[in-house]
Order: sequence, then structure tokens, then C-alpha cells
Amino acid sequence: MTTEQIWISIGLLGQILFSCRFILQWIASEKSKKSVIPLAFWYFSIAGSMTLLAYSIYRTDPVFILGQSLGLIIYVRNLILISREKINSTQAGNIAP
Repeated sequence: MTTEQIWISIGLLGQILFSCRFILQWIASEKSKKSVIPLAFWYFSIAGSMTLLAYSIYRTDPVFILGQSLGLIIYVRNLILISREKINSTQAGNIAP
């Protein structure tokens, strides 16, 4: 397998991971009968974005690099916000009136 083929495989893997997040979100929404974004959506977003970012860096594609970099920051920020919300709700539940 050549270096080029390996990087194409990495790019395809990133695209598959990125696409899985939409399938996961669709299934979760269908089960809930409302629009839902499961936590795994953000993990698939990060995994796909990191893999595609590596591929875009290899390809030296500044447009692709910028897009994946910005997306990666947003996905991580969403996980931080979700984590803070869980911590706050847990702390609120432990406070006795």
C-alpha cells in the first residue's frame, strides 16, 4: 500500500465517521419522535473532524484545514457546555431546600 493510498484511506475513514454522526442523530430523533442530538454525535464529530483535519493537512488544502479546525473547536466547546450542564444539574440535585 502506498503512502497516497494510506492517506486516501484515512480521508475516507474520517468521512465515514463524520457521516455516522448524522445517522446516529437521525436514529435517536426517530426513537424520541423529536429532534435529539445524542452525546455520541459530538464524539463522532470530533473523531471525524480530527481525521479529516489530518488528511487536509497532508493534502495542504487551506480551505479544508480552516473548515475542519473551526468545526473541531465548536464540537469540543459543545462537549464542555454539556459537561458543565451535567455538573450544575448534579450539584443542584444535591442541594437540600
